[in-house]
Amino acid sequence: MKKMLLPVFVITLSWGMVYSQPSGDVGKHPSCPYCGMDRERFGYSRMLIEYDDGATAGLCSLHCACIELALHIDKTPKVIWVGDYNTKRLVDAEKAFWVIGGSKSGVMTRRAKWAFEKKEDAEAFIKENGGEITSFEIAIKAAYEDMYADTKMIRERRKMRRMQHKK
Repeated sequence: MKKMLLPVFVITLSWGMVYSQPSGDVGKHPSCPYCGMDRERFGYSRMLIEYDDGATAGLCSLHCACIELALHIDKTPKVIWVGDYNTKRLVDAEKAFWVIGGSKSGVMTRRAKWAFEKKEDAEAFIKENGGEITSFEIAIKAAYEDMYADTKMIRERRKMRRMQHKK
């Protein structure tokens, strides 16, 4: 009997470790490595990528997560987490309900992309701000499609800030 319980315990423990929400990600990755943004401040858009080799990357947004994934093409993501827009709690990006577009300004992008753990929260957001519900696959594809325009926008904003600081 004891021999049978050990495998069940190990399987249950490992399943919980794989699928439980990560904690302490902001402490481990306080700022985005690509843009320097404070991940705690942008908890509603932050992302955490866990790779199959055990490495993790903490990002501020889907935009910067796309940069990370493109630069580390030989690494395989085990799970990609995203901050729920309302609660800031990390949820599985592939299971989240994504909203693209709307009147609310995005993080690092002109065309906003927000994630919600619950469909009803995404629908409520759309009623107030517009946009459309979509999947993670469509949201990440949109982020890659927007990359050139978003990068150009970010460069222009930063150039203007530098010029204002010199005055």
